[in-house]
Amino acid sequence: LSDCGVTVGGCTDLTSALESNPSHLRDLNLSWNNLDSGVNLLFAQLKNPQCNVEILR
Repeated sequence: LSDCGVTVGGCTDLTSALESNPSHLRDLNLSWNNLDSGVNLLFAQLKNPQCNVEILR
């Protein structure tokens, strides 16, 4: 998802997807997006022990 216009709203959607299906996504590249405060939502979900994201860029 690098440089594809992900914003706060996209972070909300990604957080929801990680909550509902936490085991499949392992590598998440969000570089060159304007995440703003949405990054806080993602970080909270990444702390969840069921979340299997190993690489975040």
